[in-house]
Amino acid sequence: MLVELTDTQNQPDERGIAIDRVGVKELQFPLEVLEKGGGKQRTVSTVAMAVDLPHHFKGTHMSRFVEVLHSHGTLLDVNNMSGLTAELLDRLEAERAHVSFRFPFFITKAAPVTGREGVMSYEVSFEVEASGQERDLMVTVHVPVATLCPCSKAISARGAHNQRGLVSFSVKFNRPIWIEDLIRLVEDSASCELYSVLKRPDEKEVTERAYDNPVFVEDLVRNVAARARAQDDIRWFRVEAENFESIHNHNAYAVVELPGGSS
Repeated sequence: MLVELTDTQNQPDERGIAIDRVGVKELQFPLEVLEKGGGKQRTVSTVAMAVDLPHHFKGTHMSRFVEVLHSHGTLLDVNNMSGLTAELLDRLEAERAHVSFRFPFFITKAAPVTGREGVMSYEVSFEVEASGQERDLMVTVHVPVATLCPCSKAISARGAHNQRGLVSFSVKFNRPIWIEDLIRLVEDSASCELYSVLKRPDEKEVTERAYDNPVFVEDLVRNVAARARAQDDIRWFRVEAENFESIHNHNAYAVVELPGGSS
């Protein structure tokens, strides 16, 4: 015989305080991501899901978040993300929902001279804010790059200091944009891109390439911003760059946030 159990979450709360977001986070979940070349890449994502909670409810139903996630399979695309938030709004009787997937994305790159292949890892995140029929999707790529200081090159007789930097590039778009294209846009904006495998001829090539293309952290974010504004499909973007300085006891930092080319 089934025994009716108390539903504590649905009991009233008398404090009169609504909660902006309540849900689950740091949930590990297998994922397949579409690649520009037509394949599907298997990876592991870290998921966060949340909804708002009216002031009169004591709690939300945490198990429903995981149930909804599992019901949508492991393939991540724009349609899946929209469907996931729509079901959260329905199942949890919420007005607003937020979902994010954070995962490593891998690209095989050939060294510039020898052609030796190696795998580069980039952190990517998909985030959706949903309210009613409105969906706001943002994609962020975190791209490591190399930069060489223009000032150091201008004043030094022998060389110039360089460093590795990290660019975080977030976009909202009118039509879906490939992860690979966002990464390429950032790498083309730096002094030089990074590789996982370099032999001596490759090392000579990337060192000289960076020397011929010096950029401040200010140049880096402006370069990304200029390329982003030229993309009609991008309606909003934010680019943040941090250089891990090689001769200073601090990092250099810059950020630009602007409407995209269609605005």
